[in-house]
Amino acid sequence: MTLTRKIRKAVLPVAGLGTRFLPATKAVPKEMLTVVDKPVVQYVVEEAIAAGIEHFVFVTGRNKGVIEDHFDIQTELEATLRERGKTAELASLEEMLPKAGATSFTRQQAPLGLGHAVWCARDIVGDEPFALLLPDMVMRGENGGCLSGMVELYEKVGGNIVAVAECDPELAHKYGIVGKGEDLDGGFRITEMVEKPAKGTAPSNFYINGRYILQPEIFDILARQERGAGNEIQVTDAMLKLADQQPFSAYPFRGETYDCGSKDGFILANVAYALDRADIRPLVADSLKKMIAGA
Repeated sequence: MTLTRKIRKAVLPVAGLGTRFLPATKAVPKEMLTVVDKPVVQYVVEEAIAAGIEHFVFVTGRNKGVIEDHFDIQTELEATLRERGKTAELASLEEMLPKAGATSFTRQQAPLGLGHAVWCARDIVGDEPFALLLPDMVMRGENGGCLSGMVELYEKVGGNIVAVAECDPELAHKYGIVGKGEDLDGGFRITEMVEKPAKGTAPSNFYINGRYILQPEIFDILARQERGAGNEIQVTDAMLKLADQQPFSAYPFRGETYDCGSKDGFILANVAYALDRADIRPLVADSLKKMIAGA
């Protein structure tokens, strides 16, 4: 077994403007839009807690203070719930809270891309490997969650881990795609990473789906990284440089990935999680069938 350092910290870049959801996101951060009755970002935090993450680093921007409030105690609300005997609701609030002192918030003061957002977390993460979770991406349907499986693979092979999922090969040009190398116990070695390859040139149909375990050396690379696509500092460009020095492995996620940064992914996530709920499914399943039949 490879000797590895424990993955204790997770970085969540939550500074994005959410322009695809305007006007809803004019006053409400896109990460706080709800899938059934939980904000999108809460699903991601719960996945990380299940994987053993001990400290959360939120890279925020303007008008994101509500995210910090969400992961804090609201004394008046909890007192009211207690007085009214709302024990289930009170328990759900208590269960979602990270431990005291287990959250940090730092500002990305300019919209310079995902790579820049990760770099903004450098002093809090320090010299240790960390998880990077894109808060728009909600994972469903695998025991323990996507990050738990990634941590398990990391503890076997070390290095850097990228979660992937399979897409229709005809759509590979829309994604960041990895090349498939040697099979591992629970994954495979990555031979290359290509951002939106030209049609017919993709090295596989495994696309990068928003979960990473990265070594701290990436911060030095990001500090010198030139702007790439969209005139932004891209984390993929930094990973390509890090891959010259360290191995990258892929963890194939076998569940469903919902891109809640897009309207269709957000709606599908709401439908899927509603149908998973015993208290809600009977109320919506028949109506959904009728809507589809009448479409």
